[in-house]
Amino acid sequence: MSNEDIHLRITVDPEICHGKPCVRGLRYPVETILEYLAGGDTVEELLAEFPDLEREDILACHEFSRRILAARSVHLALT
Repeated sequence: MSNEDIHLRITVDPEICHGKPCVRGLRYPVETILEYLAGGDTVEELLAEFPDLEREDILACHEFSRRILAARSVHLALT
């Protein structure tokens, strides 16, 4: 997914969801979409539940989060 595709799909607006990254300004935070997926919902279930979402929106959430994590160093405590 290109940078332009991500910028069209994932938006940040201080007036929407307190500036959290959202899907196309629709008040669906990327974080929330990822929580649904992590909880076991499928892409198809999300598309059925939220008809204004598109498959590419969900893929953009994945790619956005991957890029954010790739840009940051995450250190986990070893036990």
